[in-house]
Amino acid sequence: MKLILAIVQDKDSQRLSNRLVEENIRATKLSTTGGFLKSGNSTFIVGIEDERVEDVLAVIKDTCESREQFITAPVSLDATFDSHMAYPIEVQVGGATVFVLPVEGFHQF
Repeated sequence: MKLILAIVQDKDSQRLSNRLVEENIRATKLSTTGGFLKSGNSTFIVGIEDERVEDVLAVIKDTCESREQFITAPVSLDATFDSHMAYPIEVQVGGATVFVLPVEGFHQF
């Protein structure tokens, strides 16, 4: 058995949740916040049999798209700060960060 942790952007969250239900994959969804962009995302926790791990990964890959987004860097009051950082910069967001971990035991009470 494996534990899959998938961190996805909020824009992909509902679509992924629906696909997991369609594929009969049980998941717990947590609302989380990313550290880099300080924007909302969701973390899905999936406990799954070893033989279905690739199916779950395929659903996540198919559902969660990466995209380009412009952000404005925080303004600094430091006079030595480069002024070009105050302009919007393009970053890649979305997609999914996925961890697959071994599970030593599984219990339901």
